[in-house]
Amino acid sequence: MEDAEYTLMDAAEDGMWWYRAIHARLLGALQARPGLACLPVLDAGCGTGGFLARLAESSGRPAFGLDYNPRAAARAAAKSGRPITGGTINALPFPDAAFGAAVSVDVICHAGVDQEAALAELRRVIAPGGTLILNLPAFAWLFSAHDIRVHNARRYTAANAAALLREAGFSDISARYWNSLLLPLMVLQRKVLARGQDHASDVGDFSPWLNRLLHGVTEIERRSPFPFPAGGSVLLTATRS
Repeated sequence: MEDAEYTLMDAAEDGMWWYRAIHARLLGALQARPGLACLPVLDAGCGTGGFLARLAESSGRPAFGLDYNPRAAARAAAKSGRPITGGTINALPFPDAAFGAAVSVDVICHAGVDQEAALAELRRVIAPGGTLILNLPAFAWLFSAHDIRVHNARRYTAANAAALLREAGFSDISARYWNSLLLPLMVLQRKVLARGQDHASDVGDFSPWLNRLLHGVTEIERRSPFPFPAGGSVLLTATRS
């Protein structure tokens, strides 16, 4: 991403409703399927370190971050207190089977990422029996100015994202849509209000009442025991077989 987008992320990810929602889902997925808890967690494409900071607050488990942008990596290290390595997910600078779990949020979809190579690299650095957790943007028809700003090249369905993980050698795959209750507002924002290609990304300041409202909707959804047939994102959990 551009430096300006990292700056927006750095400012927003502690409080913006979307970041709070995805972090809660990642922590829940790690708690449910920790992989090999004796080994550290990798955040592959950690951005400015918001999730690593949340993980440090909630768990004593060691963790490492990686980001391609050196300025983002420096921000992530300062924010999370965890070691951060510069590099690309296409060729991870870690030894085989070094991690008990890996998390990657909206990275496989980037224009600069070879998704097959990246998944092969994630499988290589996760120990057998370890867990992979991915978040990916959903549905090609939702492609918008936001994707252009953050350099997304691909959006996914739950089915084709799960198929990619199976082809990469992962098993016990769960793929569920989320940000489902807010999907109509997302369509309105991206396809009507901000449909021009030069529009800004969706990351930014929200008024406190709106931020609380949107986060509250995501929490209602998160507590639902029922899967949703569509959503703005796909959350996948899989085992490195």
